[in-house]
Formats: sequence, structure tokens, C-alpha cells
Amino acid sequence: MSNQEKLQQIRLDAAAIVRELAEEAGLGSNKLLVIGGSTSEIAGKHIGTAGTLDVAEALVEGIREVQAEYGFRLAFQCCEHLNRALVMEQDTLDHYNYNEVAAVPIPKAGGSMATYAYQTFVHPCLAEQIEAHAGIDFGETLIGMHLKRIAVPYRPSIRFVGEARVNAARTRPPLIGGERAVYTPMVHADR
Repeated sequence: MSNQEKLQQIRLDAAAIVRELAEEAGLGSNKLLVIGGSTSEIAGKHIGTAGTLDVAEALVEGIREVQAEYGFRLAFQCCEHLNRALVMEQDTLDHYNYNEVAAVPIPKAGGSMATYAYQTFVHPCLAEQIEAHAGIDFGETLIGMHLKRIAVPYRPSIRFVGEARVNAARTRPPLIGGERAVYTPMVHADR
């Protein structure tokens, strides 16, 4: 398989996984999807050793293709060198009232995926931390710290993108109240 064919497959697989999770998690406008990704792992190398912007482009553009269909918001996690800050559009940061941090990701300090996202957003910024409604992790970069409580694991039908294992999660509100609690809304005729 040529390099161009590999990149096209990464894009197609990323889009398929995001579409599947968007359906499962009910992602639409004003919902936030966090993405973690190691382009090194996707390329079959150890995390942080061989990241490339061409793999990042294939991954991010596959994700954006589905975002255009569903209308959810995106946040891309930086690597540990930027304390796993998140790249997003300024209007997303403002909408959720997240704390902005000052940094510009580059491939060796932020990661290739975050760098590509930052370079291609209209008004990019970094948030210190977020609480996303769902997330996908391409290469086990650990996105759990950026999910709302309660995270529910989701196993997509495509388990690898390139050579990277894929994990995903959606979230739900905490269930409270014990065994007598009712969790589905009921219509009360006596009100």
C-alpha cells in the first residue's frame, strides 16, 4: 500500500469511528468531543517518537468531515509537554467558559495532531482542561481526564487506525438515589 493510500485509509477509518460514536453518544450542536491521538502510534512507532503532520492531517480531516455533518464541537488534546492542554476554537472556549492557557503547540511540544489542529482552526486557542461529552483516543494517549462524569466505555467496530489501538467513551449524568430512584421521566396526571 502506498503512503497516499495509507493516509486515505486513516482518514476513512477516523471518520467511520467518529460517525459511529456520534450516533451512540447523540453528539450534535453544543456537544463537545475530545480527541487524543498519537500520530507516531498510528504510524506503528512508539508514542512521541515519529509524529508527522501528514498523518495528523488525515486524522483531523476525517474527524472534521463528521463534525460538519453533526455539528458538535471539537477539542484536540496536546501531549504531556503542554500538560495535555486542549486545542479548540475560541468560540468553544468562550461557550463553555474554560480557562485559556498561553502556548502554541508544535510537533515536539504539543504533538503533531494538536499542531495541525491549531494551524488549521480559524481562531485557535488552548484550554487548560475541559469536560467533554464523549471522546476518542487514537493510540492510548489517555483522554479520560477531559471527560465529564460518568464515562461509559464504547468499543467502536474499527479497533485500530493505522497501527494505533482506538478507545472511545461517551458520558452520562450520574445516577443518584438508590434502589427506589426512578431514572426515566414520567408524566404525572395529578399535577
